[in-house]
Amino acid sequence: MKVYKRKANDPAPLGQADPYMIKGEDGRYYMYATEGQIYSSDKLFGDWKYEGIGLHMPGQKVCWAPSVIYLDGKYYMYYSSMDEDCKEEHGHKLRVAVSEKPEGPFEYVKTILPPFAIDAHAVQTPSGLYLFYCNNDYEAERAGTRIYCDKMTDPLNVEGKPVCVVWPTLDEEIYMKDRFRKGQHWHTIEGAFYFYKDGIHYLMYSGACYQNPTYFIGYCTAKGPEDADLRTLDWKKYPDENTYQPLLTKNEIAEGLGHNSVLYENGKYYIVYHARDYGDIEKEEDTRSARIDELIVDDGKLSVKRL
Repeated sequence: MKVYKRKANDPAPLGQADPYMIKGEDGRYYMYATEGQIYSSDKLFGDWKYEGIGLHMPGQKVCWAPSVIYLDGKYYMYYSSMDEDCKEEHGHKLRVAVSEKPEGPFEYVKTILPPFAIDAHAVQTPSGLYLFYCNNDYEAERAGTRIYCDKMTDPLNVEGKPVCVVWPTLDEEIYMKDRFRKGQHWHTIEGAFYFYKDGIHYLMYSGACYQNPTYFIGYCTAKGPEDADLRTLDWKKYPDENTYQPLLTKNEIAEGLGHNSVLYENGKYYIVYHARDYGDIEKEEDTRSARIDELIVDDGKLSVKRL
């Protein structure tokens, strides 16, 4: 379990929540984290340089979970944030910022979706550009945050025809009991990451609250051609919607494992996620750090090989 933490003389914040990693067109690796942090390295397992807060978002606050995609010569960063004067707990809007370089600076361009919208993941497939993101359902039997997918007409606009693709089905996905009203337990499914291999579509996600003992990374699969409309696929939780069987959850050395991205490099898949060392939950600051392990992809089944 390779861990990316700041060095003693590094001005970077300690926490690297919601890490999203790409390989830039320049051959260098880049990692983006909550609050607009950017890190870079010449080697996947080399020393990482803190590039600073690389997102300029005037009139906004509380940046969560930036993800980046390279399209037509530009880097597009999708992130959620609140308006500066917003006091609503679920006031996050989904926005996009653009840069000519993977290390930024990224400049805010447009708000894509109104509150509540978080945890964006844009993916380019043979059938077009799609956006996965999270929204709330207050009236569902298992009320809470769930994952939606919409097609994009271009990097700055969605079609406006979203489909819910993953929703809560387990008690282990409860974020907080009686959160907004007595008797209604709030569930959370968030942090979508999509990829495709050999006739199978994979959609990874995190469940529950990162401070809860059941917090985990799980995944769905759907069979279909690579050029399928991702909104029409029959997504199935692994192993099924009634069984709690995490791909990753707390282990003997770390807890709070979640919100991942995946990088394919030199014929191997790697899963990048945040976690904290045991005991750090008592600290005031965010002590989640980015970690990486090998992801084994085998005909619809995922497993993690610790590095």
